[in-house]
Amino acid sequence: MSDDHGATRGEPRVALVTCAELTDLDPDDRLVLGPLAARGIRAEAVVWDAPGVDWAGYDLVVLRSPWDYAPRRDEFVAWAATVPHLANPAEVVRWNTDKQYLGELSDGGVPIVPTAWVEPGAHWEPPETGEYVIKPAISAGSLDTGRYDLSDPAVRALARRHVDRLAAAGRLTMVQPYLSAVDTVGETALLFLAGPDGLAFSHAICKGAMLTGPDSETPELFRAEKITPRTPSAAERAVADLVLSALPGGTDRLLYARVDLIPGADGAPVLVEVELTEPSLFLAHAPGAADRLADAILTRLT
Repeated sequence: MSDDHGATRGEPRVALVTCAELTDLDPDDRLVLGPLAARGIRAEAVVWDAPGVDWAGYDLVVLRSPWDYAPRRDEFVAWAATVPHLANPAEVVRWNTDKQYLGELSDGGVPIVPTAWVEPGAHWEPPETGEYVIKPAISAGSLDTGRYDLSDPAVRALARRHVDRLAAAGRLTMVQPYLSAVDTVGETALLFLAGPDGLAFSHAICKGAMLTGPDSETPELFRAEKITPRTPSAAERAVADLVLSALPGGTDRLLYARVDLIPGADGAPVLVEVELTEPSLFLAHAPGAADRLADAILTRLT
């Protein structure tokens, strides 16, 4: 192993980037520490906005749980641009931390959840029927997100208030139909990890429905999720492959990717989001997943 100046180095150092609320990493991420050590890699949890960190001193900096970035997205993106050897790279972070990328993928032929965008300062009048999800374009952990049955006038008022609150904060708002299949089938997350020949499918999980009503403005870092293993269907694999093929810059530079899908109104899977910045990887829910992540990290060190 050599650094940028050609000096010989010993045991590779990898920073696993987290936030101040999770200084010891999310428990799921800690599962990779043993496999990394077994491969001769010294991994350390490092808070992304901690002062005085020598990021250039790491052979690889892996984004894992910096889940407090959303209210400071500009600061986070600027920080990422200063970090050498960042996975995933800073330009990916910039693109992926604003869900307006969904429009770009849709233009490229990817089926997405139908989305209306409400600009800050624009007036939004809710429909009088139907269930909808309201959320900001820049968010993490399903925070500031609510589900609204607009046939109820009181709930319509709450939906309008939610959009107004996001607009007052200068945030772009997404309004999407609530896909009822999430209550029965759930949401499928397909996980891909880097290998010798690029990204490869690792495993998949099912996330149960999380949104039960209007946004409660929780102070928590993320909403709790009900996770179970899942074998994705051929249709889900095909859509995930389509998503990855449509990513700007290709997938060779990616350490990981997570593609989240829900059946649409016709039962065919549609993209909810593609997570390239700080996705939960659900290592505990698939045998060998932590080892596969360690191997992916090793590919970026050799």
